[in-house]
Amino acid sequence: MYQKRFSLNKGYKLWLKAKKVIPGGNSILSKRPERYTGKLWPTYFKKSKDCVIWDLENNKYLDFAQMGIGANILGYNNSELNNFIKKKIDQGISTTLNSYEEVNLAEKLIKLNKGFDGVKFARSGGEAMMVAIRLARAIKKNNQQIAFSGYHGWFDWYLATNLETKKNLNEHLLPGLDTFGVDKKLKGSIYPFSYNNAEELKKLVKKNKKIGVVVVESARYDYPQSDFVKKVNKICQQNGLVLICDEITSGFRISNTGSYKKIGFKPDIVVYGKGLGNGFPITAIVGKKHIMKNANKNFISSSNWSERIGFCAALKTIEIIEKKKIWTHIDKIGKQIKKGWIKIFKKYELDIDVSNFLPLLTMKLNYGKKNNLILTYYMQEMLKKKYLVSSSIYISYSHKKKLVEKYLIETDKIFKNISILLKANKMESKVLDNIRSDAFKRL
Repeated sequence: MYQKRFSLNKGYKLWLKAKKVIPGGNSILSKRPERYTGKLWPTYFKKSKDCVIWDLENNKYLDFAQMGIGANILGYNNSELNNFIKKKIDQGISTTLNSYEEVNLAEKLIKLNKGFDGVKFARSGGEAMMVAIRLARAIKKNNQQIAFSGYHGWFDWYLATNLETKKNLNEHLLPGLDTFGVDKKLKGSIYPFSYNNAEELKKLVKKNKKIGVVVVESARYDYPQSDFVKKVNKICQQNGLVLICDEITSGFRISNTGSYKKIGFKPDIVVYGKGLGNGFPITAIVGKKHIMKNANKNFISSSNWSERIGFCAALKTIEIIEKKKIWTHIDKIGKQIKKGWIKIFKKYELDIDVSNFLPLLTMKLNYGKKNNLILTYYMQEMLKKKYLVSSSIYISYSHKKKLVEKYLIETDKIFKNISILLKANKMESKVLDNIRSDAFKRL
């Protein structure tokens, strides 16, 4: 039916080629077109600027969706950052010697995270979490099992929770994830607990005396309840557990550092990523003295972790974040979009809730099996208006008030149609391609 109405765009044609040479088509689930509108989705970009993306056919789209899966906190192709990086490239990015910027960045992160004493670096969030886990386990010699809530990467320590049952990650990542290739010896060593359910964590710790590490996302779609935060802190302190706050998503979005400070978590390790380098690969593991004093005993090393650009990008990104107080802009835009969404959903009597974490606003549809049908139609129709949208928005500094106003006008029109189609039970006939598949649930 689809091909009778449309010819395949260049992006999707390339995607079909990609799947022949790259297992799965690419290296990240979140950017696969099947998670959006399939054949309609542009899939590949030619260039970008601020919150604008040009596809392979030079179509221009406003990104009110993922913004580089949350990495581009300043916006795409930031001139101030790029000009700084270009100068560094001209000076060389990798030699036999170390880049001095590594030291500068470590000092800066310790200054921002008072009470912490050392920093290790990596280049991706999953790697950084693996380093954090290694460091935490190193001081918990006889208690190396882990309790976690939320999403923390693809490494064995995390996926191993599904060795017990394939349902363990359903509310944290994706339903039914297979553990193909994961070491079976890890079975029974990784325990999930629900976000905002401290009693569940308390029971896990009481039952499993070998749990020595607790991992949480400080915030993602919603803020945690204050009672949850207090209880997690207390459980970790009373039982001598290492608390790791994963700030890969939330870092630098509600302050000039981690959200854990405002929320109230008292971690031993904080992990930063995504917004830290505005799209340039850089992640940081910031730890307290009792954690970091043994770091040299851990064999943690990589050639590309020492290259210059990541450190420089992070230093400059933090500078811009602090100079322009990016978190205050994100807060204002988040409030504007949230208010607009609530008004639209109320006007058309739609059963859709809106999350509270302003930097990553999310529509929470309450239509059961029709949720993905509604979202597919929404994304499809907004594509016609040259907007990239999803059920959530990573808000960046490039999302300005007037752009948001225009976006909300178009969103209003689409959800008016959605309301009409739902009442008439005709939405499925209006969807031009396959219905989207589920993305990460994450908290």
